[in-house]
Amino acid sequence: MLLLASSPQIQILKALLWGGGLSLLVLCGAVIRWGIVLARVPKWRFRREPYPPRRPLWKSLIRLLSWQRLKNEILGSPQDLHDDISFSTDDDEDDLRFSGPTRVQSLGIAADTPSDMHNPSSPTIENGWKAGGISRRHTTPFPEKLSRKAATHTPSGRRKRTASVSIRAYFKFTPAQATLRKWVYAGYVYACLAVIIVALIRPYVQKYALDGNEPMGWALGYFFGDLPGFRYRVVRANLERWICLPPRLDTSDAKQCHRGWVEHVRHDDFGEASTRLFISGYWVAILIVGLAIVFQLKNTYEVDTRRKVFHFMMVGMLLPTTYVDPTFVALALSIVLAIFLILDLLRASQLPPLSKPIASFLAPYVDGRDFRGPVVISHIFLLIGCAIPLWLSLGSLPRTGSNYLTGWEIPTREISMVSGVVCVGLGDAAASLIGRRYGHRKWLWGGGKSLEGSLAFTVVVFLGLTTASLWLRIGQWPVDGEGTSMTTRAGHALVCSSMASLTEAVLTGGNDNVIVPVILWTCVKALEV
Repeated sequence: MLLLASSPQIQILKALLWGGGLSLLVLCGAVIRWGIVLARVPKWRFRREPYPPRRPLWKSLIRLLSWQRLKNEILGSPQDLHDDISFSTDDDEDDLRFSGPTRVQSLGIAADTPSDMHNPSSPTIENGWKAGGISRRHTTPFPEKLSRKAATHTPSGRRKRTASVSIRAYFKFTPAQATLRKWVYAGYVYACLAVIIVALIRPYVQKYALDGNEPMGWALGYFFGDLPGFRYRVVRANLERWICLPPRLDTSDAKQCHRGWVEHVRHDDFGEASTRLFISGYWVAILIVGLAIVFQLKNTYEVDTRRKVFHFMMVGMLLPTTYVDPTFVALALSIVLAIFLILDLLRASQLPPLSKPIASFLAPYVDGRDFRGPVVISHIFLLIGCAIPLWLSLGSLPRTGSNYLTGWEIPTREISMVSGVVCVGLGDAAASLIGRRYGHRKWLWGGGKSLEGSLAFTVVVFLGLTTASLWLRIGQWPVDGEGTSMTTRAGHALVCSSMASLTEAVLTGGNDNVIVPVILWTCVKALEV
């Protein structure tokens, strides 16, 4: 798709994934690895400060003139000995801590007294032991060798794991130096991100996706161009060359009525830019309500159940709005995907200050698949599963638009645009919830999938495709293949949902949130549902 498509939305996606991703890998790959290694070093392995922190001058004067100190100097006190010990250097402490046990007199040659040496009746010595003496039992003959072996072996005799050379290089840092180096790494990564966005992604998007318009000015006009106050300030400041303003709304013009009442409201009543603002506000409201529900269920339901709330949130956000402005939805999904990847990169690299808040937010919602590698894939694959069918559908439809919106209008709609949302948001969630609660009959090939869950997947996906078809007819959008009867479309939808359900049941090794939506999109597109 990225190789063959040339639409503005895919050009932006290509710039974000290829241009931004490869540049970040080249510029920050080594620094991110250094940060990960440094974050894995325990704090107790760092070198301690050689001297205690310096007291302020006023505290030193108070201590010098204190009555307790004068009394100790005149009368003498064990406090001096305590001070000498407390301010001993790290080398002295290390010598005391790691010095081996001294050899003491024990049985053997060293235990012979001079009287024994000169006693003619003393037994002969064989192999360093008295022939007639007490036999040595349960003692250590050479303590020095044992201490050296204990440093490298466990009590059971297994050799201890040693830190790698890359990690041992950080042991010479003090905690303050390690913290400073973490912030230096983080600052470098953030600076590289800013440079990549400004110096690489921005010119590419301006040239290949926006027909030479500056991206920031284009985005301001794309969202706020229909607001009278915004238009007035742009014209007054003579910024029309930078900020792209759409044509003024003309209430007497009804040229969009032939596309349906939704398109008429979007173009002639609200305005395209204001409609995008309305959609964005609707998405924010869904996010707030969904997160509130998730936090409410935090202590009563398990992780898998709470994760399905995000699936239903995707359905509520994308199913009603995709047909209203599909190119805007595709653009939003591309940008959010890039943001997800950047945030998870910062989380996995453990760079301050964003890594810990991101990790703590995602921790209650991860499952076993997220622990197979350094990347938390659940939310990323959920987004990709909803977005890929829309991106593929936009690549097969004609484009319209004028001025700065050339290539940003789609004259027709089709059900395959929302096949990913229906599959991941409804089908996968229903199969998981029903299968875990009522699934008693498993498929013959194993994998943990149940017949009840697959049946729920089929029914829910069929209902989702039917609902999408009904929304197309209510909105009166032009649809390809309108001559097909409703009965035929329903039969095709049932076949598509059954095929997707079977794929989801068979697929045990891959991620079904990515593969199954592509299969469903292929079936819906081929059968012209």
